[in-house]
Amino acid sequence: MEPAGPEPSLFTVKALLILDSRGQRLLAKYYDGTFPTAKERAAFERSIFSQSQRTGGEIACLEGLTVVYRSSVDLFFYVVGGCQENELMLLAVLTCLLDALGHLLRKEVEKRWLLDNMEGTFLVVDEIVDRGVILESDPQQVIQRLSLRAAQSAGTQGTLVVANRQHRGGANPSVPIFQEKN
Repeated sequence: MEPAGPEPSLFTVKALLILDSRGQRLLAKYYDGTFPTAKERAAFERSIFSQSQRTGGEIACLEGLTVVYRSSVDLFFYVVGGCQENELMLLAVLTCLLDALGHLLRKEVEKRWLLDNMEGTFLVVDEIVDRGVILESDPQQVIQRLSLRAAQSAGTQGTLVVANRQHRGGANPSVPIFQEKN
């Protein structure tokens, strides 16, 4: 008896992208060989941005891939999976990313803040997805893990500041994660 579909896999996410309001890449993590060259990746990013501008939804099928996306102020966030991937799982990753970044910022995520805190943004992404495998979809857990990681290296990270001084989930409120802009 042959299997009805592809074998289940933990490798759910093919790419995670953040583009600005003009479609320019700010952060891109590709987790497999779907787009092996920089030229193919740039073309895919233009295509995905164009598609998301034309449609008003949160989910799109593009080039045989499932794409979930959202905008926040002047940014577009995308999570890309295979055509057979569960849209709800991909949407959970996207929601976790936006909620974790928004919680740490204590407001909506915008381009200027993202560029000023790219290191912290990469840490958030890496806590959510690793090599295409979804590690976490709860933003509170992501924040707590980052707080614990920052606490362990607090002595050497002098340019980082408090990760959410009002966090009630048990994380240490004096732990630095993101730069503070005056």
